[in-house]
Amino acid sequence: MSSGKKPNKEKRTLFISPSNAGRSQMAAAIAINLGFSYVESAGTTPAQAIYPTVIGAMKEKGIDVSRNMPRLLTPEMIDRAELIVTMGAAIEQLVPRPLLPELQKKLVSWDLKETKGRSINEVRKIRDEIEQRLKLLAES
Repeated sequence: MSSGKKPNKEKRTLFISPSNAGRSQMAAAIAINLGFSYVESAGTTPAQAIYPTVIGAMKEKGIDVSRNMPRLLTPEMIDRAELIVTMGAAIEQLVPRPLLPELQKKLVSWDLKETKGRSINEVRKIRDEIEQRLKLLAES
């Protein structure tokens, strides 16, 4: 008996954080590892590279993000996303105002600590919290 509603794991999912060098990179990589069908991540002010502590914390989980590069968020990414997860910043800070009304129906906001400048132990905690949230999201 299908309700006709597409499971979150099958939705085109976009993870957004300001720098796209920590939280959103971890979320995208973990989501892929959990079997999400289509995943992207981006930021409004992309960093030059993924933070080394993020690379280390993900490597511990057997996930290599060392070759990933932070990407600039584009209107096209927003348009094709069916589910948008923002991390650590208000949506108003991440997305141009004219696009906000359209996004409300597909937006999830996670208040997560920034990974930049954090110890590996702190980044592990953030990584594990992201993983738990993604497992819950996948089930809904």
